[in-house]
Amino acid sequence: MPDDHAMDEAQRTPLFALHESLKARMAPFAGWALPIQYPSGILREHAAAREAAALFDVSHMGQAFLRPKSGKLKGAMLALETLAPVSVAGLAEGRQRYGLFTSPEGGILDDFMFANLGDALFIVVNAARREHDFGHLRAHLSDACELEELTDRALIALQGPKAEAAMMALGARVGEMRFMDVAETALAGVPCLVSRSGYTGEDGFEISLPADRAEGVAEALLEQPGVAPAGLGARDSLRLEAGLCLYGSDIDETTSPVEAGLPWAIQKIRRRGGAREGGFPGAERILEELESGPARLRVGLLPEGRAPMRAPTPVFASEDAAEPIGTVVSGAFGPTLGGPMAMAYVPTDHATPGTRLYGEVRGKRLPAQVASLPFVPHQYKR
Repeated sequence: MPDDHAMDEAQRTPLFALHESLKARMAPFAGWALPIQYPSGILREHAAAREAAALFDVSHMGQAFLRPKSGKLKGAMLALETLAPVSVAGLAEGRQRYGLFTSPEGGILDDFMFANLGDALFIVVNAARREHDFGHLRAHLSDACELEELTDRALIALQGPKAEAAMMALGARVGEMRFMDVAETALAGVPCLVSRSGYTGEDGFEISLPADRAEGVAEALLEQPGVAPAGLGARDSLRLEAGLCLYGSDIDETTSPVEAGLPWAIQKIRRRGGAREGGFPGAERILEELESGPARLRVGLLPEGRAPMRAPTPVFASEDAAEPIGTVVSGAFGPTLGGPMAMAYVPTDHATPGTRLYGEVRGKRLPAQVASLPFVPHQYKR
């Protein structure tokens, strides 16, 4: 049951009244009151995203513009590269990319999304790290950039194979957009900043729009065929089936991008031999791990029974091993997968798909197989 005091103290998104009218079960998350599920239940909400379209309220995420003080966006892009091991300056206008803030020790301070709008970068960060991330940017980039935190914007995500049709029925010009494209368009007559992205593994859109117009737009979307409201429960099962990391669970300051299986997020130009090699916090460790490999890796696990292996289930190399070799960081039942799934960190020599490991659940060693990620194939529009 949600903590009543925490709920009273939690901030409300612009869609709070809509969630209540739809009889959502609300709970505090990262300081915000958010829907966990609606009366239809998590399984149906999950299925809506896979088969039709699911609408999520993600207004708790932090949104900001990063603008160059010089007037040239390239300067702001290169400045952001001093905090993240990704190619910011190589991002074309109208495109979005996944990024990571790293620590001097090579750990992950947060993951975030950034888009090139031509005259500014649009940045979206995790709610629980919002204050940290924006403070981090101001502390290190204030000479080159101005950070404008957007406190009057909502953010909603429409995910699933019918998302495009629902958007276009309300006048949004999104038919030509591909995965990670970003564009300004009108949705139900409201100016919006739309990216073709999301965190479910499905095709879909994330929509930044004025807070005072969000409820009307959300209601208009929910009136479209196949669109259903969905909460954090379905969002978590969808992202886990898609093999996507949740900050604070699967990645944090103790994990490096390479350990986390995120080397794809570090473009060649930032690696050894690249034109803009290194120059980011933790570069020595991260570049070494990219070349020589890390000591441990994030892997998928498929328990052989029906019992889920949730965090922090200890993982053992054998049924009778004395000490664990790893730990489950996320685990749940996969509705599309039709069985339990988990992600864990294990030594690299135990990370090959097909390797049999054991999770200790309620005092019993239960077998699981290391599996390739994602558990359910992504359906992005390329």
